[in-house]
Formats: sequence, C-alpha cells, structure tokens
Amino acid sequence: MYDVAALGELLIDFTPEGKMESGNPRFVQNAGGAPANVLAALSALGRKTAFIGKVGDDSFGHFLRNSLEAAGIHSSGLVFTAETPTTLAFVHLDSGGDRSFSFYRNPGADATLMKAEVADELLENSRIFHFGSLSLTHEAAAEATLYAAGRAKQAGKLISFDPNLRERLWDSLTHAGDMIRKALGFADVVKLSEEELLFLTDKPDMEAALEDLCSTFSISLAFVTLGAKGCYYRCGELTGLVPGYQVQAVDTTGAGDAFLGGVLHQLLLLGLGSGVAGLQQHQLDQIAAFANAVGALATVRKGAMASMPSLEEVEQLIQGKINVKMK
Repeated sequence: MYDVAALGELLIDFTPEGKMESGNPRFVQNAGGAPANVLAALSALGRKTAFIGKVGDDSFGHFLRNSLEAAGIHSSGLVFTAETPTTLAFVHLDSGGDRSFSFYRNPGADATLMKAEVADELLENSRIFHFGSLSLTHEAAAEATLYAAGRAKQAGKLISFDPNLRERLWDSLTHAGDMIRKALGFADVVKLSEEELLFLTDKPDMEAALEDLCSTFSISLAFVTLGAKGCYYRCGELTGLVPGYQVQAVDTTGAGDAFLGGVLHQLLLLGLGSGVAGLQQHQLDQIAAFANAVGALATVRKGAMASMPSLEEVEQLIQGKINVKMK
C-alpha cells in the first residue's frame, strides 16, 4: 500500500547556476514537475509514494526515472515513448529567488499520456491520489487524468489537487478555467496561490473567494499559499492565517509542492487517508505550520525534487533549533 500516488508532468528543470567564463549563463539539469515534486517532499518525510506519468525515451527521460528512484518514489507507473521528447523547462530566478519558467513542450511526452497507460493498481493501492492542472492542457493526458481522478474517487481515496496555473501552456485561459473547474469537482484537498484563486473566482477578497470556491466545488480543505507570509486555510466553517518562516530563499521552485507534501503528510499522520471531516482548529493550525516549514526549507537549496527537506530538518526548524538562513 502506498501513502500517495500522483499523476502528471515529470520534466527537466534547467536551473541557473552562475555564469561560464564567457559570461553566458550556466544551467544545471534538475528533475522537476509539480506532482513529482509533491511525491519527493513526501518521500523525504518518510512516506511511500508512486508516480504515474510519461517521459520521452531519451537521455532526459531516463535521467528522470533514475531521479524518481533516487528520491524513493516508485516508478513502475512511468511510461516511455519514442515518439515525443521529454518536456524541458528553463527556470529564471530574480534576486529574491522567485522563479519564472520558459517551457519547451509542444507537446512534451507528459502531455501524451493515454488513459490505457494509467496504472490502475497504483490508484487502488494508495491512500491519497494527487494531481495538478498541467496534465489537463492536452486532450490525451486530460482524458487520462480525469479518468484516474474518477477511479480514485470511486475507490474512496482522498483526492488532492493543485490548479498550478501556467498560462503559456494553455491554448486559452477559457480552456484553462474550464478544465481546472472540472478537476476541482473531484478534489477534497486543494492548494492554490492568491493569483489562482482570483482567476477562478474573480473575487479580490481572499476570504470571500475561498469560501465561494469551497462551497461551489464541495472542497473539504483548502489552502492559499502566501509565500513568506505563510498561508490561509478553510475547512468547513473553520479558517485561519498561519505565519510562515523567514528564510534566505535562493530558489522558490517547488516550494508550493513542498508545502502540499507537508499537508498530505500531516493528514496521513492523523489517519485521514479517506476524508478530512472532523478536523479541529488546533489540528488545522498544526498542519499549516508544518507545511509552511516544509515549503520554507525547500527554498534554501536550488532545484525542486532535490531540495526537499527531511522530517528531522522540518522539526528542527519548527522548534527553532536550526539556522533558517541556511543555504
């Protein structure tokens, strides 16, 4: 039995690493992709995880499979194709470590995952199923993704979803909104940014917008990540704003995924692999504080999957026993 299975994009993040003698920028190859990053965070926290997705039968694709295995993520659900290359993303970092992306995906192998290629046994043998929106941009992978979400829902699994809006990967924002709303119909737990919440509700007031989103889609537990300021949550009528940890961020790639990994770890710790009803305020605050710590620590190293903190590091940060301005 796996704690969490995730489906979606697995790609190469080329992360900036200084400059060459010529003055040209140097990029380092790292494994990435939001659903895989969530699993990497969970694996670093001691959870058993499995990935479902598709990569090219190229050097990048084989590097990614090796990266999954190195991170402790079960990779039998990974499919290779010789017809489409592995998706690439170049990460651009500003002075504060905040990132933006340039994607090479027209389409990438991840967007060609077929319904018949979904490993049903991983869905059935996991307590939680997680997915994001990037596997909804193209018809084939969208069908596979919604099939997997429906199969997991029918099997009584807890469903986690991250809208993870990347505007340039959609043919239109109307299409993006339609597909993300379809996905929200399956979700029990949702993590989103302020920008994504505004996009989905068109309401600038965060509290009112999240209440509307949860009510409309019957979402049991939702978090809005606020960067260094922490996060805001809603669970039924319970809400809270939990401050974050001040760290010297060098690369925020994967921080939101690390945060969500922290949330799912805590839900599993509470024995909530099939529902979140009955959570109390102090438990929600604890979940949010833990997730904030995981997300913060993921920013003090470069890369996404490789930057995920251990459970010991997270606990030490929460207890104030380590220097949070680590690199």
